[in-house]
Amino acid sequence: MIKEESVLEALKEVCDPEIPLNLVDLGLVKDVTCDDDTVKIEMTLTTPKCPLEDYIINCVKQKIKEKFPQVEYITVNLSFDEVWKPEKHISEEGKKKLRELGWDI
Repeated sequence: MIKEESVLEALKEVCDPEIPLNLVDLGLVKDVTCDDDTVKIEMTLTTPKCPLEDYIINCVKQKIKEKFPQVEYITVNLSFDEVWKPEKHISEEGKKKLRELGWDI
């Protein structure tokens, strides 16, 4: 059985196309649930009208298929209940990486 932690590790290999950081450290992945052949991911984006929404969702699904070929069903739900804010949602490790790249965060 796939563990949620393993899915999160896999998603650390998917980077945001505009911010040089992975989706997990950006705080975009809100929840992961797994069954034998199903992975459900609830996530957000940095903005509700993100023009790269389809691209990001496809990258997430491709990474899950690559890492877990036994998964038959992958669902990615976007939720914008809470506005994404860099200072609140980016992990400390992510903030450190961005600072090293010269970002003011």
